[in-house]
Amino acid sequence: MRFTIRRSSARVASVRIAISRVVAVSALTLCAIAALPLSGHAQAKPGNALSPDDLLAMRTVTPGDFSPDGKWLVVRIGKRSDGLNYDASREGDPSYTRPAGARVYVLDAATGDTTVVMPVPHTIGSVLWSDNGSRLAITTRDSVPALYIWDLATKKLRNVVMPGIRVSDNSELKWTTDDRLVFSIRERGWLAQVQARFDTLVRGPITVQVGGDPFLAWDGLRRLGGRSLVVALNATTSKLDTLLSATQMNAYTVTADGKSITWREDANIKTNYEGGATNESKFMARINGGAPHAIFPSMRGINISLADNGERYAYAKDGAIYAASISDTATRRVIGPAPRAGSDSARGGGGGGGRGGAGNAADSSARSREERYTLVRISPVGDAVVASTRLGMWLVDLNSGARRALSTVTDTISGPRITVTEWTDDGRTLYLSKVSRTSWDRSIVRVNAATGAADTLVHDARLYGAPRLSKDGTRMALTISANGMPADLWMAGARFETPKRVIASNPQLASRAMPHTQLVKYLDADGKSQFGVLTLPPGEGKNLPTVFSIYEDFFDDTFDATTIYLASHGYAVMKPSVSFDIGYPGEAWVKGVTASANKLIEMGITDSAKLGVHGTSYGGYATNLLITQTSRFKAAINVSGKVDMISFYTDSPRLGVRNINAAEKTQDRIGATMWEQPQKYVQHSAVMFADRIKTPLLLMTGGEDTNVPALNTREMYYALRRLNKTVEWVNYAHGGHGIPMTNANEFGDWHTRLLGWYDKYLMPTGKPKAAATTQGN
Repeated sequence: MRFTIRRSSARVASVRIAISRVVAVSALTLCAIAALPLSGHAQAKPGNALSPDDLLAMRTVTPGDFSPDGKWLVVRIGKRSDGLNYDASREGDPSYTRPAGARVYVLDAATGDTTVVMPVPHTIGSVLWSDNGSRLAITTRDSVPALYIWDLATKKLRNVVMPGIRVSDNSELKWTTDDRLVFSIRERGWLAQVQARFDTLVRGPITVQVGGDPFLAWDGLRRLGGRSLVVALNATTSKLDTLLSATQMNAYTVTADGKSITWREDANIKTNYEGGATNESKFMARINGGAPHAIFPSMRGINISLADNGERYAYAKDGAIYAASISDTATRRVIGPAPRAGSDSARGGGGGGGRGGAGNAADSSARSREERYTLVRISPVGDAVVASTRLGMWLVDLNSGARRALSTVTDTISGPRITVTEWTDDGRTLYLSKVSRTSWDRSIVRVNAATGAADTLVHDARLYGAPRLSKDGTRMALTISANGMPADLWMAGARFETPKRVIASNPQLASRAMPHTQLVKYLDADGKSQFGVLTLPPGEGKNLPTVFSIYEDFFDDTFDATTIYLASHGYAVMKPSVSFDIGYPGEAWVKGVTASANKLIEMGITDSAKLGVHGTSYGGYATNLLITQTSRFKAAINVSGKVDMISFYTDSPRLGVRNINAAEKTQDRIGATMWEQPQKYVQHSAVMFADRIKTPLLLMTGGEDTNVPALNTREMYYALRRLNKTVEWVNYAHGGHGIPMTNANEFGDWHTRLLGWYDKYLMPTGKPKAAATTQGN
């Protein structure tokens, strides 16, 4: 069983689960959201296949928090086209945020009516109701980040103008009990410093980088994005108080009264090529305006979770759970093995208590028998935690150390995944998701924290996001989707009674012939069970041209615009899963992808003579490696994928540690440096085996891609041209990584070329070709 670790303050979850039934929606009025009627989707009627313009018009609905009285719900609605005009040339500039626009509304939880808060799309940062529910604070992450306050009584939105102050684009928000708004800002001169350093590195006229400098040039520049001050604004008088001076911080939490603050501070003194858990940070506190001090001088091996009040916290280290408040000088071990002699597991020493208390001479021998705990989440009020062990998930009382099973594990390989998706503000009720790993079988479970009584609220195959609950726990909002389509917004009671769909995100799709999905199980070349997500064209089809969209593992049928686009044009699209061995990643795709093709052919779905394959980024890299090992595919597309592991390793512009760390330790799974295992870097560079490629290959790159530079992919074009192979290279000069979001024309051109490549090599002669789209929404 695998558990998802979440912070108690997190309100947005990526977990998706299922709804038990479809309920007809009442005819409610949705004010100010054009073309978003609240009636349910009509039965899909035959119509034109999707165009790039249709993809740009796709809407995403995201629920925010309920107002404290539970009467209003914040809703964000964004279109794909709101992400256009991305300036990829500014990648790596801490003062630039990629556009991801959305409009903001508040929805009346009783009637379903909405009120416009932000009618123009903005890249939204944080949104938070004041404690009395009279105001809504919003930060934006546009070219000039800003702070807005919307008044519920007057329905007026005002931009809070603070001369000389720049709001941090990654600012969190917190209303204090004395009605001040806490957020973070940049120190004076920050913008000029960032822009000057970025311009010098990009344009010169002379740049100098010295190997002995503590940080890589681009690493050092990116770090400036984490440097901020924390301030408190009196929304009535506009008085601004500094709670924390300029600090290199990753995140901060303020107590309810705003008098104390904790933060995680970056403590790296040089570029860390190892990455991940080896990065240095410390957990700091400033209590009642006093001097900052370190609660944990090093956070290595420590997983910490703070209660919503910002005072109480729990942490896990070496398999044990500890509890304290930020003003304590020592922590208590609540449950789990005692620290070894000389260990610094507990801050300030730490006492006994809980199961298996410290100080027992038998601790060392008992250690192997005791359960080792991983912290999942602390309750909002700080009186309990959810923790996991290899035997299941537990609710642990932080005062007594008593534990109650929330789930038990009977099968650690194929058993369901259990995740805490929500915890009511009073700490009395938890919501869990239970998701099968072998079928599309998902549930929402409601657990009484005091008694352990559990009720299954929904149990079905649909996908839906974690519930958002009103403060009194009587209302629930969540998104629900199926068949790989964008999710709709639903409202229900706390036990999911009387559910209603309040926003149908994309009713325009009812007039389209839409694809449908299914989960496919198959055995890879090693005989290991794998799963793939198959998207089929509308209607019934056999011996279909089939495209394999590859990356790593796939299971849920989440929305993927490119997949839906291809399927609507008559292709079966399969997303197969693969298994990796460190040091031999190149074998994974040929073992997993070809096996999934065999399964679809056996099922009668796929025409064995009409197989195509593509992927983006790591998937593009996989595509190129795959076609050096097999000629079964009649068309292939590499989107922003490297072909030369050696040049990718150390020759990317704006290089940080990502490319090096990815090759050595993480996604690329080489398992060694280039100097330790040079042959592995050669073996996993597709350009070295270009002579083996027989599949027509389309290469698609972005000229401003600093993740996988177009020059890397370009190597394959020149190699295949030299070898008289069928190859085409399309470079979007101003594009970045993946699909070009520069403008509607290039977005449309990309999709038209993708479809056209497959039509040319896989579709029967006479199929109408998709027309190029040159206008967007």
